[in-house]
Amino acid sequence: MIKVIGVRFRTAGKIYFFSPGGLELKAGDKVIVETARGVEFGSVVTGIKEVPDDQISQPLKPVIRIATQDDVRREAKNREKEKEAFKICQEKIRKHGLEMKLIDAEYTFDNNKVLFYFTADGRIDFRELVKDLASVFRTRIELRQIGVRDETKIRGGIGICGRPLCCHTYLTEFAPVSIKMAKEQNLSLNPTKISGVCGRLMCCLTNEEETYEELNSHLPSIGDYVTTPEKLKGEVQSVNVLRQTVKVIVSLDNDEKEVRDYKVDELRFKPRRRKNNRVSKEEMKELRGLEEKNGASKLNDE
Repeated sequence: MIKVIGVRFRTAGKIYFFSPGGLELKAGDKVIVETARGVEFGSVVTGIKEVPDDQISQPLKPVIRIATQDDVRREAKNREKEKEAFKICQEKIRKHGLEMKLIDAEYTFDNNKVLFYFTADGRIDFRELVKDLASVFRTRIELRQIGVRDETKIRGGIGICGRPLCCHTYLTEFAPVSIKMAKEQNLSLNPTKISGVCGRLMCCLTNEEETYEELNSHLPSIGDYVTTPEKLKGEVQSVNVLRQTVKVIVSLDNDEKEVRDYKVDELRFKPRRRKNNRVSKEEMKELRGLEEKNGASKLNDE
């Protein structure tokens, strides 16, 4: 076991482990650490704890020092400098006529490097741009191409739920999301209703996936035949996953049919195997059509 602290450099960013050395550190403290890209200013998000050696990427770098007031002021000054760097880089991109969208600019704490994050449809030859920027900033320049989900994570926004985006507030890493999750939860497969601000499937589809899988495993499928408490045979018309109720079309003695509601534990039926929620070719074709019509992008049945 080895003692570590967790440090984060961005809001909702990835947590990195460092050795606390002989320092007494707790969550909320500001620290100066050495990273692969230089000296950085970060916030302690997990206090000192012990973790197995095999969970640590060696060598584990130590915390240089607890941040001083001068360090805090320098960090704030860097944030101001980033705004100016962003404007300059935008001008240079226009000057070189590059098909790229600048998302963010970031200085390392020691000003040893300036990083520019951008999105683009394909590969961009930005060698001349880098030379131009290096002549202006007189330091190392790094341009990093990111995806639309990372763009949204950096910029933030408000989701269709009316709350700040999960990826910008607390979601450290992106989990795989698929249309199968939407289908498991009986959601509309309209891309405009299951896509986030970034145009990809909403990350929150993963939040209740496990619960829906468990609840669905106790229900019959639509079209299955069940036996009611009155010993009547009936066909399942619909199910309510959260209430665990089933609408059943039962056949009466006079050959009439009637729809009745039952609690699932009142019915007898053959337990189903895990439902295969793979999206059919017909559904995918319909989704693609809606996708093109509504401007949503890249819905994949993963």
